[in-house]
Amino acid sequence: MKDIKNDLFLRACWREPVERTPIWLMRQAGRYMPEYRALREKAGGFVAFYKNVDLSVEATILPKRILDIDASIIFSDILTPLESIGMKFEFREGEGPVFFNPIEKPDDILKLKPFKKEDVYYVGEIIKGVNRALNREIPTIGFCGAPFTLAAYMIEGRTSRDFKKAKTFMYNHPDAFKELLDKLADMLIDYLNFQIESGADAVQIFDSWGGYLSPDDYREFALPPVKKIIKGLKRDYQPVIHFTKGVAGFFDDMITSGADVYGVDWMIDIGEVKKKLNGKAAAQGNLDPIVLYAEKEVIKEKAVQILKKWGKDTGHIFNLGHGLMPDMEVEKVKYLVDVVKRESVR
Repeated sequence: MKDIKNDLFLRACWREPVERTPIWLMRQAGRYMPEYRALREKAGGFVAFYKNVDLSVEATILPKRILDIDASIIFSDILTPLESIGMKFEFREGEGPVFFNPIEKPDDILKLKPFKKEDVYYVGEIIKGVNRALNREIPTIGFCGAPFTLAAYMIEGRTSRDFKKAKTFMYNHPDAFKELLDKLADMLIDYLNFQIESGADAVQIFDSWGGYLSPDDYREFALPPVKKIIKGLKRDYQPVIHFTKGVAGFFDDMITSGADVYGVDWMIDIGEVKKKLNGKAAAQGNLDPIVLYAEKEVIKEKAVQILKKWGKDTGHIFNLGHGLMPDMEVEKVKYLVDVVKRESVR
């Protein structure tokens, strides 16, 4: 932590005193930036992009240079480690990921190969490259997808509005589904430990689809493997952020995962989050990203509302409740960052 010039983000994660609220944004390096689009074009496809160390480093550091945020998150994808265990997929324009060999029956789980960190060596190189390129100005965040979210993709074979196939598999074959989640948890322990060894200052676990479950199913299926991952991490000062989209229905359960920071979407009040955490963990969030399409005075009003609800205590990292979208205006995103920095001074 000592070699990072601006360590506001890490101090807020650990609930240490801060001069103002730190801010970074999910999907902060994305298609809304012309510079990002130019890099993606140069790469010639999304998978080729995130496997290209130099271009991924450039993409990761864009938000620091353009927005002046307080933390970088590496440019990669939650599906990255799945290739190592034998899942084959591609990203299609307008469709997202499409799997060629989705899991259709319990026996398919037995065909999965052991994870090897050598297969994702480029992720470690990206982390090292970002730390060099930014000269440790701000912390670097590594990440992974949560086991339930990855399993949902692997069974469904693509993104979905309801994950009908994945949930039907879960209900019909609960033991096999839990076995898959357990295998994925072991893989992700190795994957995140590799990122930490490579120089990640924090790691975030994205449970993008956990909110598609009932509270009972969340407790039975999604939560235990996340707890296992967090227990299995070898870390010194590096905090773990646990983010679940659609968390309002089982926030009380999520905050038993053992994370240091809980990322929340806009469907739960940040004041309520603070009350429930009661100083035992930090919070990250939770502006509705759609606010960024509104006029600047609305953006300011909504951001200040969140800051006021948290108050002047530490333990809050400002973020969106989900990622930035491709057609957002860079100027408005930068305006949000400036507002948070200005309005949150202690």
